[in-house]
Amino acid sequence: MKNRILIWHRNDLRLHDHTPLDAALRKNAVTIPVYCFDPRQFNTTSFGFPKTGAIRAQFLVECVSNLQHSFQALDSNLIIRLGKPEQVIPQLVEQLNITEIYYYQEVTTEEVAVETAVKQALDDRHIVIKTFWGQTLYHPDDLPFDRSNIPELFTTFRKQVEKQSLVRPSLPPPQQLPPFPSEVDPGEIPPLTHLGLQHTQPNSGAALVFQGGETAGLARLHEYFWQQDLLKTYKETRNGMLGANYSSKFSAWLATGCLSPRYIYNQVLQYEDTRVRNDSTYWLIFELLWRDYFRFIGAKHGNRIFLRSGIQGLSMNWQQDWQQFEQWQKGKTGYPLIDANMKELAATGFMSNRGRQNVASFLTKNLGIDWRMGAEWFESQLIDYDVCSNWGNWNYSAGVGNDARGFRFFNITKQAQDYDRQGEYVKHWLPELAALPAEKVHEPWKLTTVEQKQYGVQLGIDYPYPMVDLFQSAAAQEKRYNAAVRRAKA
Repeated sequence: MKNRILIWHRNDLRLHDHTPLDAALRKNAVTIPVYCFDPRQFNTTSFGFPKTGAIRAQFLVECVSNLQHSFQALDSNLIIRLGKPEQVIPQLVEQLNITEIYYYQEVTTEEVAVETAVKQALDDRHIVIKTFWGQTLYHPDDLPFDRSNIPELFTTFRKQVEKQSLVRPSLPPPQQLPPFPSEVDPGEIPPLTHLGLQHTQPNSGAALVFQGGETAGLARLHEYFWQQDLLKTYKETRNGMLGANYSSKFSAWLATGCLSPRYIYNQVLQYEDTRVRNDSTYWLIFELLWRDYFRFIGAKHGNRIFLRSGIQGLSMNWQQDWQQFEQWQKGKTGYPLIDANMKELAATGFMSNRGRQNVASFLTKNLGIDWRMGAEWFESQLIDYDVCSNWGNWNYSAGVGNDARGFRFFNITKQAQDYDRQGEYVKHWLPELAALPAEKVHEPWKLTTVEQKQYGVQLGIDYPYPMVDLFQSAAAQEKRYNAAVRRAKA
């Protein structure tokens, strides 16, 4: 009888460029793909938020469903179970006479703990367990430094990698698969209610209706690169906030592994060969390098990316003011750019990169609120949540991560003028401000009583006054930050 290799799918919900699957097929083995909806991923975070919110969970369900259909189209199937992998996988090993288990390894605490639990549960069985690396553009074995010596600054990391490393070829998807064992029930995707969540309808105001799955991810890439020819202007438009095509929007499919970064890279090279090579084509690869950087930093620093003091070990006096946090969370800060972004996140599970930088800066540099609360809220809500990118970016924004500039404060009103000059984005998500002219919409607190009547906006009732003074609050937080730096150096 042929070897039976169990392919444990996690954040790799695709057939293309899938090294574990390819390795199993090269051994002429029967492949048995498995996905577990781990109930721990649907508990609450340490601050009490749903660990996986409804919009993110719906996207995940669509990704798993699409993967199952893709396997079925090749006369195979995907076993789906609701349960802890360390309980499900040993049962399948015994039931199906599994000889080997292949999967992509992770680097952060919770994910590694599950891997360890699976290995421990199989200790008394003669099972070969083989792990692979697959979440990054560059393979760690091809970097010019080992994981313990990853440069602390992104620019240093990028320059050395670009100069000395090569991206491995992307693997094609299989054209056929061995017959799926008839003695096993593939199972069904659990309804969201079984995960403690309710189904949500797509928001009509969303920048893009994200459909989960490899099929949709590949279609989005084809549309963005080849149909609409938008890659050539990516660098110029990527800081937008309104609409479907100011950026690639690949992040949700990358986070779930529906799109491989190596596949995207190869498509960029093809685009450069057949259409144009410019700063924009480079910049998309540059953004993939940021993902790599945060993944490798997560591997290097481990649990430190989750600690209050962050990677730098800065002992900051972060506040856990729930009243202020909820104003930020619900988009009631009195700063339209912040409020519009937070309302978009809650309604759609998505926010632009420019928006994320601004709302994170406001929470940490103006309110002085514990950055981990923001990171956990993003974890709950973002459909493109990636543990290393999310927590790495929040370290960075809070000033406890890897940033050569130290205290990085975003002037929210200037950012609004620079990136939403006509106020279209703000008005889209804050209809109560829709009547305001562009020159007033980003600073409604400056409206006179006469203007409030003229535009139908009563401050304090229709729209809140700013909860803090932008510059005074930042100056106070900078003093606390500088004091923490001095203590760390003492």
